[in-house]
Amino acid sequence: MSALNLSNKKLATKIIHAGAEPDPSTGAIMTPIFQTSTYVQAAPGVNKGFEYARSQNPTRKALEDALAVLENGKYGLSFSSGVAATDAVIKLLAPGDEVIAASDMYGGTYRLFTKVFEKFGIRFIYVDTTNVANIKSAITDNTKLIWIETPTNPLMNITDIAAVATLAKEAGALLCVDNTFASPYLQNPLNLGADIVMHSATKYLGGHSDVIQGALVMNDASLREQLYFIQKSCGAVPGPMDCFLVLRGIKTLHVRMKQHCENGEKVASYLRNNPKVGKVYWCGFNDHPNYDIAKKQMHGFGGMMSFTLKEDTVEAATKVLSATKIFSLAESLGGVESLINHPASMTHASIPRDERIKNGLSDGLIRLSVGIEDADDLIEDLKQAIG
Repeated sequence: MSALNLSNKKLATKIIHAGAEPDPSTGAIMTPIFQTSTYVQAAPGVNKGFEYARSQNPTRKALEDALAVLENGKYGLSFSSGVAATDAVIKLLAPGDEVIAASDMYGGTYRLFTKVFEKFGIRFIYVDTTNVANIKSAITDNTKLIWIETPTNPLMNITDIAAVATLAKEAGALLCVDNTFASPYLQNPLNLGADIVMHSATKYLGGHSDVIQGALVMNDASLREQLYFIQKSCGAVPGPMDCFLVLRGIKTLHVRMKQHCENGEKVASYLRNNPKVGKVYWCGFNDHPNYDIAKKQMHGFGGMMSFTLKEDTVEAATKVLSATKIFSLAESLGGVESLINHPASMTHASIPRDERIKNGLSDGLIRLSVGIEDADDLIEDLKQAIG
């Protein structure tokens, strides 16, 4: 069987076949789990492309090839977590360099930036990236990286990737887009001019809440070599079993995302029409501040959303968070099961309260990762929990 050329194939075909080649020794249609730490060499420096498993692993290579295909990129790299992937990108920088980052972003990213890298002399400037003018005014000669999430976690803000990419190129800076919330099914930042796409593959790519992993995808060969050097030198690599699980999860990404999107729209509409609900944050509403941009750069609006109650307090939110039966109270997102989360005390607790409040993340905000259960059952669960 000859290798399949995926360059002219549609997304569903790419998702199923990306990185997948029958094992040449057995014909196994699924990529084997190469559970090995090292590889026998015929002579010093004479090998079959693999020397030591921190540097290369065939299962990991299959996944990295698949990631590149899904994001319409040339090179993929996988890491032991999304934070490890983010860490590798920041290690491209040097003391004195500046990073412009979104003021609304995942708390773990903020913690990494402020608690780890600031003490090494890297400066982080946080702005509301939904207004591209804010980014432009923050750029200096020292700006080396612009880091954005879109949609953002947890307020579902949208940033114009193409417009920011233009600014980054003019400034000689890299643009990295955290594409975790959208997944490659809904958004492809490299197509819009981004230099690097980051994923917490733990989420939609894996899709089954059973693995921790991160990923980077890029087009530039030099950039790939720099990031690969960091990957193998710092060693935050995933094991072959983890790579196998993400490869397996990717094969159903398209069918899962269709259901996430369908359920997400129904749940968001229910919440907006519930008189006990205050504000609903979901980028698929046509009155969302950047709806036109979301519609232009995304292929759907996904199953992530947040909301407040009319009584926007921790006490009121806690009652709902503790009362759901199908929605499980847990951190993370993107699995087939629905999750409910309290950002202020869970995923974003590392961000100081005054910063959270300033950015619009109230103490009573509730985040939902809408799964692929029956939408009517999910709505009924929220209805009984909200009361």
